[in-house]
Amino acid sequence: MNLLNVDIASAGYENGKPIIHNINFDLKAGELIGLIGPNGAGKSTTIKTILGLLEHKKGTVEFKQGVKYSYIPERPIFYDELTLWEHLDFTAAVERLPEIQYKKRASELLKEYNLSEHAYKFPGTYSKGMQQKAMLILAMIAKPDVYIIDEPFIGLDPNAMKLFLESIERERQRGAGILMSTHVLDTAEKVCSRFLIVHDGQLKASGSLDDIRQQCDLLAGSLYDCFHQIAEGNDNEK
Repeated sequence: MNLLNVDIASAGYENGKPIIHNINFDLKAGELIGLIGPNGAGKSTTIKTILGLLEHKKGTVEFKQGVKYSYIPERPIFYDELTLWEHLDFTAAVERLPEIQYKKRASELLKEYNLSEHAYKFPGTYSKGMQQKAMLILAMIAKPDVYIIDEPFIGLDPNAMKLFLESIERERQRGAGILMSTHVLDTAEKVCSRFLIVHDGQLKASGSLDDIRQQCDLLAGSLYDCFHQIAEGNDNEK
């Protein structure tokens, strides 16, 4: 079942100056898609287009009717005057979550991510890793159908990264679909169902790792090998 269908002909920040072209894919329930590409390739622009943040767009982005999604940005964003618990209360109110179930889930997530003792503090005082964990909790509290995650591993230590991967695996098992941009290719290779490799604003390869290998003619290559060949090949054409 497709939760999200994306068919972007072009999109950018200024009229007549597109940054990305011909980005086409769908996201199914229980699937984790890795959005891969170098800095400036168009990953963040693709995500912003999906979120409806860019005015200058040609194409369609369609979420399945009734689907809820959570967005986890690369840089954590919080209200300066709210504690983490108040952020959670605000999210629960917006999503109209039943109070008893919401508080139980919030307490479980805070404990799991070792933030229980910091829940009544302002996230602006947290370390970068703690802020990233707080954003993950806020995203997961409503049990969305779709997660859109931009570079989640920045600021996470190995233990927190392991915890994050376990959390999104549980969400996948629940049936959530996940689109995740990342530079951590060895981890992406292990956990992602499919990949979208973007370079120079265009989708250069897509599919499972075996599909990517065939498209790159590297039948035993790693994701890094395939990514490097695509990036190097396109750079040599310039």
